[in-house]
Amino acid sequence: MDAKKIIILSALVVVSLILAVVFFRSGGEEKIKHYLDESFQEKDNLSEESLPTRSITLYFLSEDDNYLHPEKREIVDHPSIVHQAIQSIEELLKGSQNGLLPPLPVDTELREFFITKRGIAYVDFSSEIREEHLSGTSAEMGTVFAVVNTLTYNFKDINKVFILIDGSEKETLAGHIDLSRPLVPRYDLVAN
Repeated sequence: MDAKKIIILSALVVVSLILAVVFFRSGGEEKIKHYLDESFQEKDNLSEESLPTRSITLYFLSEDDNYLHPEKREIVDHPSIVHQAIQSIEELLKGSQNGLLPPLPVDTELREFFITKRGIAYVDFSSEIREEHLSGTSAEMGTVFAVVNTLTYNFKDINKVFILIDGSEKETLAGHIDLSRPLVPRYDLVAN
C-alpha cells in the first residue's frame, strides 16, 4: 500500500472510533428522575402539614367480581409529581379503607420509583409482590392494573408503567401478564 491509502484508512479508523465512543457514551437512553432527586429530597425541608392535600383514586379488588373498584384517598399535594406518585403507591400498599381486597401482597414494599421524560413510570417492588402473590390470571391482572391504573389515572405526566421486582425486569409476576415492557392503563377493568 502506498502512503496515501494508509493515511486515508487511518483517518477512517480514527473517525469511526470517535463516532463509536460518542454514540455509546451518549447512550440513547432516556433520562430518568430517581425518586431521590432534589424535589423528593426537599420533602424534609417542607412541612407536610403546611401543604394542601389533593384527592386521588386508588384501585382495589373485590371478592364479588374481577373488576378494579375505585376508592378516593387524600395525599399531600407536594410540588413534586414523583413524591405524589410515591404517596399513591404507598396508599395502595396500605390497603382499602372500605373493605375491598388489597391488590398487592401485604408484605410488599416500594423499593424505588422513577419517571422518564416520555412519561414512563418505573415502579420497583420488593420480591414479596411475586413470592406471596395469589395464583391465577385474575389476581395477577388485578395487581398489575391496580398499580398501572392508579398512576396513569391520577397523574397526566404518566402514560405507561413498567413494573420491576427487586430492581430487575421480570417476564411476568405470576406467569400470566407480560411485564417485559411498559404497560398502558386498562380502564375496561374498572367497575362501573
